[in-house]
Amino acid sequence: MLRTRKIRWLSGTLVLLAFLTLLLPQALLPHAVAAQAQTSGIDAVLVADVSNSMNTSDRDKISNEAMKMFIDMLPVQGDKVGIVAYTDQVEREKALLEIQSDADKSSLKDFIDQLGRGPYTDISVGVAEAVNVLSHGADKSHSPMIVLLADGNNDFNKTKGRTQAQSDADLAKAVKEAQDQGIPVYTIGLNADGKLNKDALADLAQQTGGKSFITNTPDDLPQILSEIFADHAKLNVVKLPSITGNGSYQEVTVNVPNDSVLEANISIMSSKQVQIELTDPSGKAVDLNSNAAKLSTSKSYSLVKLLKPQEGDWKLRVKGAPKDSIDINLLFNYDLQLVVDPIKTKSYTKGDKVDLTAKLENGGQPLQDNDLYADMKATLVVNDLDTGKSEEQPIENTGTEFTGTFEVPDNHKYELVIRAEEDSFYRESAPITINAGGAAGSGTQPTTSAGEQDKPFPWLPVILGVIALVVVAVGGWFLMGWLKRKNRGFVGQMVVEIRDENTGDKSYPQYKKLASFRGRFHLHQLLQLDPELKETEKYVFTPSNGDRIIIRNTAGGTLEKSGRAVDASSGVELKNGDRLSIPLQQADKTILIEYLV
Repeated sequence: MLRTRKIRWLSGTLVLLAFLTLLLPQALLPHAVAAQAQTSGIDAVLVADVSNSMNTSDRDKISNEAMKMFIDMLPVQGDKVGIVAYTDQVEREKALLEIQSDADKSSLKDFIDQLGRGPYTDISVGVAEAVNVLSHGADKSHSPMIVLLADGNNDFNKTKGRTQAQSDADLAKAVKEAQDQGIPVYTIGLNADGKLNKDALADLAQQTGGKSFITNTPDDLPQILSEIFADHAKLNVVKLPSITGNGSYQEVTVNVPNDSVLEANISIMSSKQVQIELTDPSGKAVDLNSNAAKLSTSKSYSLVKLLKPQEGDWKLRVKGAPKDSIDINLLFNYDLQLVVDPIKTKSYTKGDKVDLTAKLENGGQPLQDNDLYADMKATLVVNDLDTGKSEEQPIENTGTEFTGTFEVPDNHKYELVIRAEEDSFYRESAPITINAGGAAGSGTQPTTSAGEQDKPFPWLPVILGVIALVVVAVGGWFLMGWLKRKNRGFVGQMVVEIRDENTGDKSYPQYKKLASFRGRFHLHQLLQLDPELKETEKYVFTPSNGDRIIIRNTAGGTLEKSGRAVDASSGVELKNGDRLSIPLQQADKTILIEYLV
């Protein structure tokens, strides 16, 4: 009876949604498509070399501070961050975590603080794993990126026979995958001991469309990370006046230029602890742990994040120790896109003129605050795809849009991009291709012909298609439910150790990623099907809700969870950080497991 009601409810809902879709005005459809096409958010994997060489290359653990500051600079919600710590193998890994709260950021930073050191180094291991994490866990609507913190040097374990040529081949493969997926790698070279392999890191960044930086002091971090964010999100870093501490509060003006700013990140770098106060444009004191502002601190930096700040002059008051140099950077985050109006389809030849119009959009809709245009300058960037030459020409800012005309200089193929810029950010349009070699002009944006706009909307095929979809959906609902249970994936990883109960010795911890499993797997698979441990086949894992998993002993019996004996015959749910001890009867060993998400 319950199943019948579900079917009726689902069918009715689908039919209702179908008719509501048909009733949408046709004029709204282009906006819906445009909104879906926009990408927002970041999926980032932070990759850290945690080999023993970092004891000299990164004595002050700048890499840890950089990763934590990167996390603090991200928006409060929506972005994803993963962490890979490597030597000549993956030592620790944090799967992509979608940030939904300050607690999520704290969890990531706590994970970073727990990273240790290990012998040997192979940079290809870290890069390849980061690409793999993004390949399997990134949100398609987000912009992927990798930030690598290393000295660029390899140190292989001679007993394993690993060679530089093998590492280079694996790195080249990972770079090719990053290129194919549009994943830039930004490198931060750690050079405290002067042994940095800067060429290797620079080449890695250049090949993937990222940038390379070098540092041997935490003082450089705000500028480096701001530039990484700026390059990836098309922003400009605003340098605020530096101050020298005198034991009293000193005031710095932070100008929020318009109400389209989503967030303003104010990074404050000093060698000693500072005290911070903030007032809004009305002169009212702002709580630095509120919905208006967030303060994050670490041993080498403080970061103030303004959330949807009011336009105007904010006052930042900083109290530093006497003679302490205090550097301040400002980075705005905008939800803006530059969209070019579709051009009419026609054949182009030398001398033809193409009229171009571009507008700023906010969330897929035309920008309402035209004041933002006031200080912007726009440029048309023309790339001749036949000769490889590029040139720029200014175009007009009308106050509500950018307009210009491109005159085809030769019978070549051209790529056109409009760039609009002001002090705190810039935006570039999607490229438009003009083919003057005899074929019709085309572009990455939708194009329309003169008569196409007058054609009536094909309602009948749409209606028939929707009816067919409803019929298929009802039947497919049951099939999808079954397939979902059968093919449901896992997240996170298992840290597995084996303790010999005769000697008390424990094996080196192994990190087993679970993303490759579907539906269910047994413990013996994690142990590489070792014949000695065959009895572990009876322990079966299945996925649960909320990034949790369930372990069940199919033969009945107990195991230890966090030091307590529990009955595993009916299933035991594991969440992030839970630990299990599974004693084996036949092998006189104990399997120790920690589940990490």
